[in-house]
Amino acid sequence: MTTSPGRVRRATPPVPLPEQTVFSFRFTSSPRGARLARRLASCQMDAWGWRYGTPVQDAVELIVAELAANAVTHGRVPGRDAELRLCRQDGEGLVRIEVSDTRGEGLPVVREAGSGEDGGRGLVLVTALAKEWGVMARPGAPGKTVWAVVGTGVPVASQVPGSRSLPLRT
Repeated sequence: MTTSPGRVRRATPPVPLPEQTVFSFRFTSSPRGARLARRLASCQMDAWGWRYGTPVQDAVELIVAELAANAVTHGRVPGRDAELRLCRQDGEGLVRIEVSDTRGEGLPVVREAGSGEDGGRGLVLVTALAKEWGVMARPGAPGKTVWAVVGTGVPVASQVPGSRSLPLRT
C-alpha cells in the first residue's frame, strides 16, 4: 500500500488485554514516544488488575517513565526505535519491565545529583521502587536493555481467571 507524500502511515498501538502475560511496544526515540510508552504501560497494568492510583501501578508507571526517558535521552540513535516490554510473572507476584535502546555504550549508573542539577535522580527512584534492576545486552539486536522487577504483593493468578505462568526473560 502506498501513501501520498503528505500522509504518513502510523502504526496502531497495541491494545492492553487482561489475558496477555507479555506486553511489547516499540516507540519512537523521542519524548513523545517515551510518554506514549508510559501511558500504555499504565493502561496494561490497569488491564491486569492493578488499578490507577494503586502503589504497584504507580511504581510501574514511574519506572517506565524514567527508563523510557533515559532511553530516548541517552540511548537515542536517529532513525531507530526503542522498545518497552512488560512481563507479568503469574504465581510469583512480579512484573518485569524492560526498556531497550540501540546504544550499547554508556551504561546507566546510579549517581548523586547536585542540588542545582535538573536531572540525575531517575535511577535513584528506580532503585527505591524496584525489587531489583540491571542492564543487559539487547537480545538479538544492537544496544542494551535496562530492566527492573516490581513486586506486586499479590500473585496475579488469583486476580485474572485462566492466567498461566510465563518465565521471566533473562
